[in-house]
Amino acid sequence: MNERELINYYNKFNEDKRLSRRHGIVEFETAIKYINIYLSNFKDAKILDVGAGTGRYSMYFSNLGYDVTAVELVKHNLRVLEKNCPSVKSYLGNAIDLSSCKSNSFDVVILFGPMYHLISFEDKVKALNEAKRVVKDNGYIFISYYINDYAIMKHGFIDKNIKAAFEKGNVNEEFHVVSKENDLYSFVTMEEIDELKNECKLVREKIISQDGLTDYFRREINSLDEEEFKLYLKYHFSICEKNEFLGTSSHVMDILRK
Repeated sequence: MNERELINYYNKFNEDKRLSRRHGIVEFETAIKYINIYLSNFKDAKILDVGAGTGRYSMYFSNLGYDVTAVELVKHNLRVLEKNCPSVKSYLGNAIDLSSCKSNSFDVVILFGPMYHLISFEDKVKALNEAKRVVKDNGYIFISYYINDYAIMKHGFIDKNIKAAFEKGNVNEEFHVVSKENDLYSFVTMEEIDELKNECKLVREKIISQDGLTDYFRREINSLDEEEFKLYLKYHFSICEKNEFLGTSSHVMDILRK
């Protein structure tokens, strides 16, 4: 991952706007639903939001009264978070070095954005091991991944980029997106998610299709009226733990513990 390129990208990209659109609402509401379920196991829970962006998740949980700490790589994002929610303790830093945080000090660690951008297996392992270090023995780590087969189907075939991707060497013969060192995004398979979990000796609590099929038909989702959209959310929650939807979702949320 080229850190400077990533910072430049997020200085221009509006993550809050993405999460406020309906496909983003499905992703956000799914994460919130499950994080809240596990937070109910703790009294006065402490939360660490790694790669917090401008603080959508940090602010949500801080407004619920939780003790929230945010770590963010991009200074602009950090300033927005600090301005909008001064109750969140915030630090400049990145996922592979959480030296500002003590070991065994958080009940919940949220690791969403970083795993989209850490390219190598080794860097992903470093980030997971840092999350493992700072979470308490009875705590939970929530990780979001960007899924390879979604990229192939949506960006490759539906958006008609597949031939060019093969010609440029961006996709290999196994239909895996080839992320180079300076690329901004890393796409993973379900097998790779399992490899990372096993390498870090973490135990899976649940794995969730975070937005299911939503990203394939954004236009249709946006055309639903409010009552229809509520029914769609209800439908999504009814299928998001089914194995058959995991590998095709754009985002998958892995819930792990020590």
